[in-house]
Amino acid sequence: MDRREFVEGCALGAGSLAATLAGHAWAADARPRAYDRVLLVDELGKPLKATSLRVQTNYVFHYPFEATPVFLLDLGKPAVATPLVTREKQPYQWPGGVGPGRSLVAFSAICAHKLVYPTKDLSFISFRKGAAVNPQTPSKGSDLIHCCADHSQYDPARGARVLGGPAEQPLCAVLLEHDPKTDQLTATATLGGELFDDFFKKYEMKLSLEVGPNARQAVARQSTVRELDRFCRNPVRC
Repeated sequence: MDRREFVEGCALGAGSLAATLAGHAWAADARPRAYDRVLLVDELGKPLKATSLRVQTNYVFHYPFEATPVFLLDLGKPAVATPLVTREKQPYQWPGGVGPGRSLVAFSAICAHKLVYPTKDLSFISFRKGAAVNPQTPSKGSDLIHCCADHSQYDPARGARVLGGPAEQPLCAVLLEHDPKTDQLTATATLGGELFDDFFKKYEMKLSLEVGPNARQAVARQSTVRELDRFCRNPVRC
């Protein structure tokens, strides 16, 4: 090995070490994981106006991948910053809602227990107004995201923390930016326990039929927002 090869080898080794250390740093403390900046648009392809969202209504878009659905909600009340922890005991600070009333929030629509998610045909998970009904345990709150498959309950006003059921961690948050001048919303990153690898592994065949070969392709530039009742033919109410 000549001197040039030796120097290049050292540089590559240092780069690998830095990447490894960065990975361990993220694993020790869950931090925002940046993906492409994606503008939220309406069904006509025009930039979605935050003020056009109906309060306490389920909206769905896809981020950070073409097959990973996200709930978008205007809670009608401020959502405050909340300290949370993943199932791997990684702490993180959810920053709260955005928008003029800090009431706009977004969370992965993939349940943190059995990875149940809304499809175009059926959805066992959604936001519910008022007290949630859980036949196994009494409800511990109201205005929650509820999964009928296992009766996990998440509080969207507190970072989708778990209030009931078998889920071991909050729903993964999707971070939003709100532009007060244009009233537009942009998805920028995820925060908390990502379950995307498990999701793609479990539903590989199903997603290939639903979305095609681009299921794991990152969303680019923009993502369409639809009401859940327009996206899904049969939202289950339990």
